[in-house]
Amino acid sequence: MCDSDNHQGYIVDTSFSRRSVVLTISSAAAVAGLPTAAWATPNVTETDVMVPTPDGSADAVLFHPSGSGSWPAVLMWPDILGLRPVFRDMGRRMAAEGYTVLVPNPFYRTKRAPIVTGSFDFNDPKQRESVMSLRSTLTDAGIDKDAAAYVNFLDQQKQTNRRKGAGVQGYCFSGPFAFHTAAVRSDRVRAVGSFHGGGLVTKDDNSPHLLIPKTKASFVVAIARNDDQKQPDAKDVLKAAFATAKRPATVEVYPADHGWCVAGSQSYDHASAERAWSELLRLYRSNLV
Repeated sequence: MCDSDNHQGYIVDTSFSRRSVVLTISSAAAVAGLPTAAWATPNVTETDVMVPTPDGSADAVLFHPSGSGSWPAVLMWPDILGLRPVFRDMGRRMAAEGYTVLVPNPFYRTKRAPIVTGSFDFNDPKQRESVMSLRSTLTDAGIDKDAAAYVNFLDQQKQTNRRKGAGVQGYCFSGPFAFHTAAVRSDRVRAVGSFHGGGLVTKDDNSPHLLIPKTKASFVVAIARNDDQKQPDAKDVLKAAFATAKRPATVEVYPADHGWCVAGSQSYDHASAERAWSELLRLYRSNLV
């Protein structure tokens, strides 16, 4: 988990983008004489925005297909290293699939994005403490207020089709934020994706899995294998909670380590990341209708 030791020893290039991964893979394929898949997010409009919240203005990025029209809303919570190039790329990619996407800076109360630049070493106590201190500023109440504000902002955009359900996805430390969003805006959120989410199941009274009965969404919960090794019962607790609440859900342990979905880290696994992305799109296409 991003808030545990499963990231220690990992170095993340925060300036890295998913575009770099695709270009590298395409170049290697070209050298080998193999077909290449062109990187493209055609006809996507990207706008830096400020989102009003009860605690101030949050810096964020809004993406949507260019031209006239409206599309289902998607809130994309970034991981603990925040809004940075790779999440801009992911926002563009999601918008190209036919969604209006907001990617916020979760730490807007303290610092504008980017919160870190260059190489970030989770094994360096000083660097790790710098982001953990930011994490400590995010209370459950604050996350709930922010989630509601972000969904409200999306719904105020002319590019959002409010007749269709909204989706939310979280990575690492923001996996629980996706659960919070689905609970606090159960009237709008119909699909939730959590990818190597940290702390979805705890022994505390505010454990995110206890929010499941408050939601009206379908879920995809993708668990990292090393997170599963540290907490092998979490997947079973989640499955039981979904079953009891009668919420459709896929809970699966992936053959990849914590952080595998986000390019730029040593744990990035392209094949597993693409598979998780495909599962997310399938979830959205089935439920944001």
